[in-house]
Amino acid sequence: MPAPSDSLIEYPSDFPIKVMGAMHETFAQTIVELVVSHDPDFHAGKMEMRPSSKGTYLSLTVTVRATSREQLDNLYRALSSHPMVKVVL
Repeated sequence: MPAPSDSLIEYPSDFPIKVMGAMHETFAQTIVELVVSHDPDFHAGKMEMRPSSKGTYLSLTVTVRATSREQLDNLYRALSSHPMVKVVL
């Protein structure tokens, strides 16, 4: 595991994360709530939504205020393990 000083990200900074899941009426709100638990300043205005061409999936780009590698790692783990989420980039 690299040392914190080896990080390519400077903290704090705005950090975009792409989250994809099946199209569902509560998907976006669920993701907003999950992200807010890791970044209290996050709000839906910091999120872009793009449906897939067939409308089966929804891609969300959430831009969080990254304050540490630990915060990002915890957020990635929470998003990746959420049952509604298919992919986190």
